[in-house]
Amino acid sequence: MTGTALAFPTPSSLGSLDHYIQAVNRFPLLSAEEEVAYGRRWRDREDVEAARALVLSHLRLVVAVSRNYLGYGLPQADLIQEGNVGLMKAVRRFDPERGVRLVSFALHWIRAEIHEYILRNWRLVKVATTKAQRKLFFNLRSMKSRSGALTPDEAGRIATELGVKPEEVLEMETRLSGRDVALDPAPGDDDDGVASPSAWLADEREDPSQSLERRQIEARRSEGLRLALERLDARSRRIVEARWLREDGLATLQELADEFGVSAERIRQIEGKALKQMRGAMAEAA
Repeated sequence: MTGTALAFPTPSSLGSLDHYIQAVNRFPLLSAEEEVAYGRRWRDREDVEAARALVLSHLRLVVAVSRNYLGYGLPQADLIQEGNVGLMKAVRRFDPERGVRLVSFALHWIRAEIHEYILRNWRLVKVATTKAQRKLFFNLRSMKSRSGALTPDEAGRIATELGVKPEEVLEMETRLSGRDVALDPAPGDDDDGVASPSAWLADEREDPSQSLERRQIEARRSEGLRLALERLDARSRRIVEARWLREDGLATLQELADEFGVSAERIRQIEGKALKQMRGAMAEAA
């Protein structure tokens, strides 16, 4: 899935990350039926427009996942770009017949690409970012007189020679003495029982796939409610809205009876019939 036919917005193409996020949030979510239909078109005919529709509808998921990794010192725009690569890989491998929504399947591929990007850039980004840190990074090892930890006097001497603060010398020594840890250790490397970094890299308490799925369900329910109300006659719709949907307080049966000049029992009957009709309409839309 490459080429201009699958081009979609990027933070750089829209000028800023905020504009990009606003743009991807405007792409409509797909229903389960639409997702299956597009998935079959891509699988059976390699219809690039179908694949594009699947990607566009899930760009907001990548944005949500990327927010879990902002503490690693990497630009969110870069994290999103890498996550989008994972999303496209997921769409390429998506099997619409398995009965699994793309949002769940794609999450693994999005995270995998972001993890790989962090793994490639973690040490370079975190060890030396400021001018003083870069100076220390390239000179500290050669200026140490012995292999052990620096004493306060040694740290002060090096700080004076390089024009930095003693605490910056000690901080860089700590960074340089730390070893890289495999994101996913090979079998046998984790014998001490400590979980690998990939197990706690993201905050699972705010799983973006669950959040997105919840929003999809809420959006479908809201649309179903709107369509169900449109099928009612004006009086029934007025009664349902007054009895169930008002934010400033719900109307009583007697208040509506006085408004329409009928008995409270008649309002209750109209309400019951309207609610039954709406339940049927919403079931059809689900």
